[in-house]
Amino acid sequence: MTQKIDALVIGAGVAGLYQLYQLRQAGFDVHGVEAGSDVGGTWYWNRYPGAKFDSESYIYQYLFDEDLYKDWTWSERFPGQPEIERWMHYVAERLDLRKDFTFSSKVTSADYDAATGRWQVQTDTGESYDTQFLIGCTGMLSAPLENRFPGQDSFHGTIVHTGRYPKEGIDLEGKRVGVIGIGATGIQVIQTIAPVVEHMTVFVRTPQYVLPMKNPKYGPQEAQWYKSRFDELKGNLPATFTGFEYDFEHKWADLTPDQRRDVLEEIHADGSLKLWLASFAEMFFDEEVSAEISQFVREKMTARLKDPALIDILVPKPGDYGFGTHRVPLETDYLEVYLQDNVEAVNVRDNPIAEIVPEGIRLEDGTVHPLDVIIMAVGFDAGSGALARIDITGRYGMRLRDEWSKDIRTTLGIQKYGFPNLFMTGAPLAPSAALCNMTTCLQQQTEWITDCIKAMRDRGVSVIEPTAEGEDDWVRHHDETANATLIARTNSWYTGSNVPGKPRRVLSYTGGVGTYRAKCQEIADNGYPGFAMSRAGAEAETTTAG
Repeated sequence: MTQKIDALVIGAGVAGLYQLYQLRQAGFDVHGVEAGSDVGGTWYWNRYPGAKFDSESYIYQYLFDEDLYKDWTWSERFPGQPEIERWMHYVAERLDLRKDFTFSSKVTSADYDAATGRWQVQTDTGESYDTQFLIGCTGMLSAPLENRFPGQDSFHGTIVHTGRYPKEGIDLEGKRVGVIGIGATGIQVIQTIAPVVEHMTVFVRTPQYVLPMKNPKYGPQEAQWYKSRFDELKGNLPATFTGFEYDFEHKWADLTPDQRRDVLEEIHADGSLKLWLASFAEMFFDEEVSAEISQFVREKMTARLKDPALIDILVPKPGDYGFGTHRVPLETDYLEVYLQDNVEAVNVRDNPIAEIVPEGIRLEDGTVHPLDVIIMAVGFDAGSGALARIDITGRYGMRLRDEWSKDIRTTLGIQKYGFPNLFMTGAPLAPSAALCNMTTCLQQQTEWITDCIKAMRDRGVSVIEPTAEGEDDWVRHHDETANATLIARTNSWYTGSNVPGKPRRVLSYTGGVGTYRAKCQEIADNGYPGFAMSRAGAEAETTTAG
């Protein structure tokens, strides 16, 4: 039996929970579908050892309800996954959201019917939905790259991707464990399991710039401090460059070399992402500034490692890429782990992994590393991956995965030409694809979507779609902004280069969270120029500025 509704939300993470709540409050008949067995989104799936925030806990929260904010208390500055998952459960229970979700059900296909202006949606558990609006809150990092190496099925031990780590955990005590990948996730795993395993082999391809995390515990005094700042944070976070509480305060050219060094030292000591997100914005545009700040971070890392062989493997070299053009990880004694006798760093940059064999990992030169457990921290098909894995067919038989296999394009990272009434969060060409405190950006996007659907109801129209010209305008603006940065010149998941064959484009809008928010609001205030609104079956009424 097909369930007919106003809106179907895919995903029960930060975006999906709030999106469903808003539409329900606005009087729409809305339902959610979630592949996991409960709410949580990324905090449901990523339960690997050491998983935790690197946004400060008190800013990674919903800000639409002061009581909801203040009635939850965090235990530390950067809590771990179990506590974050409990917070997600608190939100779901407080807002009574579970009753409107179907769990353990994955959307497999969605077909747009131009005659009715509605989506026909199927799941792997047999549910069918006839919905006016389809809203993908599927996450920007939720399509794990699981099948990366030949021979994975032959391995005699346990092999797991961090994004699908089992709820019951894995017994690592006394085991020979291999970790592939040293991005933010790999680093959290490595520093956490090192004291437990018999031996850990870390396969290192791309050295990472890292920043030390300072993670004080929170008692009543600290909780009162951040809760008293609710109004300040609500006003400040949406206006900053990255949706964090801090913003770029210094101009490189205004300071002497000694003053610059003092700023870098002070911010580095903060133990947060502030050096990346609130030191000198010039690092993203000016190669000389990038080189100086990158050298500063290399010096900090080298002083801790000491061993020349480890420095060669683990510290980026001048000319590799600049600090901040990759995702910057926070860590706790991560570098010191490699000084332990039971930890080995293996350079696979010039001697890559050739295959997984029954006894472990074989490198291209024939060396075999025997292992009992392989933990793959090898990343995701970011931004576009989760929605592309659903068979979504829009107007004229256009398939979303085919369109994105040719060119990664959206309008505002919220809609896509050719796919009417399909909304997205955390999708390409918006800050939420990578460069944002996610709760800040996901709240903004879901609120914009809700306001848009309400505006359609008020106008008496039932279909909205970006125009081809409107999408061209946004893509052009996005590219002009992104291509001015050093991020565009760097190979990383930020540009999709971690996925073979993926079209290259900076996935995240780089103009800043506050700027993006203002542009979205301007479009809404001016009657949605660049979008076509219509009644189902009627000729589209293209809105234009002015």
